[in-house]
Amino acid sequence: MTADPLLRMRSITKSFLGVRVLHGVDLDLYPGELHALVGENGAGKSTLMKVLAGVHRADEGTVELDGTPVSFDHPVRAQRAGVATVFQEFNLLPERTVAGNVHLGREIRRRGRVDVRAMERATGDLLDELGLEGISPRAKVRSLSVAEQQVVEIVKALSQDARIISMDEPTASLADHEVEVLYRLIGRLRERDVALLYVSHRLKEIFDLATTITVLKDGQRVDTVAAGDIRPAELVRTMVGRPVSQVFPDRLEARGEHVGKVRLDVRGGGNEQVDGIDLTVRGGEIVGLAGLQGSGRTEIARALFGMDRFTRGEVRVDGRRVDPRSPRRAVRAGVTLVSEDRKTQGLALNQSILANGRLALDAVWPLGTRRRSRRLPAIFGSLELVARGGHGQEVRFLSGGNQQKVVLAKWLAAEPGVMVLDEPTRGIDVGAKQAVYRLMRELTAEGVAILLISSELPELIGMSDRLVVLDEGRVAGELPGGSDEEAVMALATGAPPEQEPGRSPDRHGPHSSGAGPGENGPRSQHEGAAP
Repeated sequence: MTADPLLRMRSITKSFLGVRVLHGVDLDLYPGELHALVGENGAGKSTLMKVLAGVHRADEGTVELDGTPVSFDHPVRAQRAGVATVFQEFNLLPERTVAGNVHLGREIRRRGRVDVRAMERATGDLLDELGLEGISPRAKVRSLSVAEQQVVEIVKALSQDARIISMDEPTASLADHEVEVLYRLIGRLRERDVALLYVSHRLKEIFDLATTITVLKDGQRVDTVAAGDIRPAELVRTMVGRPVSQVFPDRLEARGEHVGKVRLDVRGGGNEQVDGIDLTVRGGEIVGLAGLQGSGRTEIARALFGMDRFTRGEVRVDGRRVDPRSPRRAVRAGVTLVSEDRKTQGLALNQSILANGRLALDAVWPLGTRRRSRRLPAIFGSLELVARGGHGQEVRFLSGGNQQKVVLAKWLAAEPGVMVLDEPTRGIDVGAKQAVYRLMRELTAEGVAILLISSELPELIGMSDRLVVLDEGRVAGELPGGSDEEAVMALATGAPPEQEPGRSPDRHGPHSSGAGPGENGPRSQHEGAAP
């Protein structure tokens, strides 16, 4: 690391509508460094990144690049200075080729015409240099995976001679095998002395990749440390401002009449995506649905909720056979779904918190909903859902964590017996994750059956009583809660495990035989790893 930083930000302050969201933040960034920016939702991470990108102008403070003061009042000016940003929502044209997107607005021209071949050669050379020969410059962007589209965004930045690249939650929508592609690319970027500013809620990748970590809280810089000088538990405590003695909360005492009874029973469920699905979830139980991207997890969730259908087999809820041909019918049968994409499938972003909370009630029970509606303020309180504008605030102005709490409140008002949670903590901060985990424990104590889908294996293992593992649309096997990640991945990939499945006594402690609540009792919880 050189003596002088490539980027120096000092006393950056920014307010919106009189509300200060950044309070005198300092940040240094060095060539070849991956500097992680962490903190709870609303801590100011995205705002600081947008000040650097020229999306927002700071009210106070200075920015220096190579020791020279700069002020970016537009993203184009930042790009010309060598500062690029890759946001969660890509800025690509799907019908254009990779080369066309990389050179968008900077097309290579020859004799007044766009030289397509020259752009393809230049893009291909850059892809080859980064070890990305598998992506064709001629491919339409719509044909690429999410990870490959992200690569295109990064290549576009490099084609503009970017020396600083900011990445906002770059793995939020990626499957595990796609994350590896990003890891390799980041390594190549650092070898080229590109400086990286990296925002993520996934602490594992922070410690996998970062050289330096800066913690923001309530718009202020709390600390900047070398990644090797702090442990995950310490980092979490610094982020949330309180000790975290246990990542995954203990099971609560069961008190619901449905505890131990089969609430969801799928036998031989199948359609074009999945086949032969046998699945049972008891009241008071969390069953984790594990598997790689494309293994059929979300397809099962959609079929249970009536967004798609099982064309074979049968589904029973509380002993009654149901055929959920629509979400309305599923909710009336007692099944709700927290979908993986809250913005497009879970919320009406331009409506208020209260209106969103009533959506399920108004759609499914247009009459007689007053009693359930009166429960909403109490539900908001139990979820720690706090907004500056009260329950009348529009959902689009909330942080990701608070938006997810609104989705949960909407379905809790419907008093479901079975809840399917598809990536319930994706893109939310540590504090919001804790609230979701506590809610899950409270629901199971009341006899709700939960089917949990998550791409974060520590979360899936830590919260589940049993794990049903999928591989290519079929059930590959079942493991008890507390099983080690290697055993789960062995089933998910079809590889034979090297040890007895479910055994990792040095990391997770004892675990049960996989029986549901009401049979052999709850398993013990493993502790210590950050979410």
